[in-house]
Amino acid sequence: MIQRTTLNNGIRVLSEKVPGCHSVSLGVWVNNGSRHEPTEISGISHFVEHMLFKGTDRRSAQAIAREVDSVGGLLNGFTSREFSCYFVKILAEKMPMAVDLLGDLICNSKFNLDDIEKERRVILQEIAMIDDSPEESIHDQFTNSFWSGHSLGRPVIGTPEIVGDISRQQMLDFMRARYVGKNLCVVAAGNLEHEDLVALVTQVLGQVPETGVEQDIVAPVVRRKVEIVHRDLEQTHICLGVEGLPQNHDDRYGIYLMNTILGGNMSSRLFQKVREELGLAYSVYSYHHNHSDSGAFIIYAGTSAEGAPLVTQTILEELQRLRREPVLLDELQSAKDYLKGSMLLSMESMDNRMTRLAKNELFLRDVGISLDESRAMIDAVTVELVQHMAERLFVDETLNLQITGRVDSSDFPDIDLRLR
Repeated sequence: MIQRTTLNNGIRVLSEKVPGCHSVSLGVWVNNGSRHEPTEISGISHFVEHMLFKGTDRRSAQAIAREVDSVGGLLNGFTSREFSCYFVKILAEKMPMAVDLLGDLICNSKFNLDDIEKERRVILQEIAMIDDSPEESIHDQFTNSFWSGHSLGRPVIGTPEIVGDISRQQMLDFMRARYVGKNLCVVAAGNLEHEDLVALVTQVLGQVPETGVEQDIVAPVVRRKVEIVHRDLEQTHICLGVEGLPQNHDDRYGIYLMNTILGGNMSSRLFQKVREELGLAYSVYSYHHNHSDSGAFIIYAGTSAEGAPLVTQTILEELQRLRREPVLLDELQSAKDYLKGSMLLSMESMDNRMTRLAKNELFLRDVGISLDESRAMIDAVTVELVQHMAERLFVDETLNLQITGRVDSSDFPDIDLRLR
């Protein structure tokens, strides 16, 4: 049973009661991510996320960790381009402690200067770690190119230059501007009573101001770009993508199924062709990266320098094939069964239930989409809709291709790097 309450200060409290389980997954979701940051403090949302675990007026950083560990729980957080989340998984009877802890982090974090400098060094090491991982960094490279000049294209973690200069006062000002009631959702799934959750949240977060400072949100414009960068790496990394759909688009289930068919699992076309038939890659997959007003449909493959031209050509051919030829009914049905099975299996996790509930609220403004309704929307997708998605999305005008490794443009003389 899903219930929703809005507090007087605009905080939304959502819960799904799952009788019979022993746990509760609880998250404070903030409608704030890297796309809401001014350019000069890019990366501040991620920095703030780190600092909220470094101590409050009531708890030291060690006490925060010990309090959760002592009851076998899990505490963590993450920042994305559109939201930040702080979450606890804990035994159901410990929910009051979890709400109090998360509220303390949000309202009373100290932002001690010594802790800021320590955590700054940690984040700089995190940036260096990503730079040292080509398979990870090429996705940032792709995103920067794909949404060039837009806040969605900036790395969530920030850059060394900007992270090195962010001040304590900037963090406090940013918190006051963005961590306000209208931007907060408290979401829980598990063995709980909604009224108890509302009372606890009201007690610890009821004094949070309702409004702060708005950031202008403008949808990005995507243009074609092909970039081949020579880098002395063992593998060559390929990231190819086109403009996708926003999170709330009516045809989103069509693109979910198209992704499953193309590169979403081990029986997908790209996995079978590139890995099983050609033996050219260990890792090859596709995914749909969607936001509130935009999206990207992306294919990744890691291969040898010698194999990169053929892998790139194969990816382009598979995109064109989806556009030209209707998928087989059996293939579509298999993709539907995969999506429905994955969705149902994921609902055995309270973490996934909590996340699904939060994202439905944040992106769709509708928490009442049941599993049966989701399955019905999957079943309603037709062969014609999948082909329509391919025809609409797989166009040269938004094609972005990033290749990094022991290659340069002269290695691709016989390949037409266009979608026609």
